Amino acid sequence: MYGRDVLSEDRRSRRRPIPEIPAEPGLVVEDAEGRFCGAVVDCGKDAVTLEDRFGQRRVFPLIPAGFLFEGKPVTLVRPAASGRGPRRSPSGSIAVEGLRARTARGSRIYVEGVHDAELVEKIWGHDLRVEGVAVEYLEGIDDLPDIVAEFAPGPGRRLGVLVDHLVPGSKESRIAAQVSGDHVLVVGHPYVDIWQAIKPAVLGIGAWPEVPHGVPWKEGVIAALGWRMTPQEAWRHILGRVRSYADLEPALLGRVEELIDFVTEPD
Repeated sequence: MYGRDVLSEDRRSRRRPIPEIPAEPGLVVEDAEGRFCGAVVDCGKDAVTLEDRFGQRRVFPLIPAGFLFEGKPVTLVRPAASGRGPRRSPSGSIAVEGLRARTARGSRIYVEGVHDAELVEKIWGHDLRVEGVAVEYLEGIDDLPDIVAEFAPGPGRRLGVLVDHLVPGSKESRIAAQVSGDHVLVVGHPYVDIWQAIKPAVLGIGAWPEVPHGVPWKEGVIAALGWRMTPQEAWRHILGRVRSYADLEPALLGRVEELIDFVTEPD
């Protein structure tokens, strides 16, 4: 006569369904308990691997409502394979499925610092493994002439070097002039630091801050952006936002591609 007792209605039937989100590389989520936050770096059939801003990785099972995205419960699912053509690597090249890294060539690419090496690996790592090219970092180029002499470039043993702030009249340009030759190619970008080669929009800022002369550049940027981070923490945050070549400035893209072509070109 009075209809259903609304107080006895199964409350679960009125709950909103938990959304499912593909665990695409770079997606930032937390575990359901909010104890670990990181970006997706790998997703298998039953588990997903997250990496936090400190570079630490943890594996979590793909269970319903097992994660938080923007503070709300979600279920991560394995991304569907695309049927629209060959898969692309972060550099834009066609990915080689089931790749086994080629034995390293005698040729090498040197970059200035560990951040440079990590960025090159993230975007061009697949291509470099296909070609068998190793990338090493120098911790600066003041000793580059001695390093090149020790490497002993020659036929089948080429050396490519990526330099920060390679502009006319700079210290870097004078050092580069000392080592360039038939089997050595030194190229560079105009930025003070490799961080600047990442488009500001990737971080949601209009431009990289201007740092006063005499202030260490990385520390100056961190202070200007109001980040409470160490330079290493800031770099993990920045690198975690980079997805593909589209996030980098053309001045860097062209130079890295040039180096890869140089060290893999037959003599």
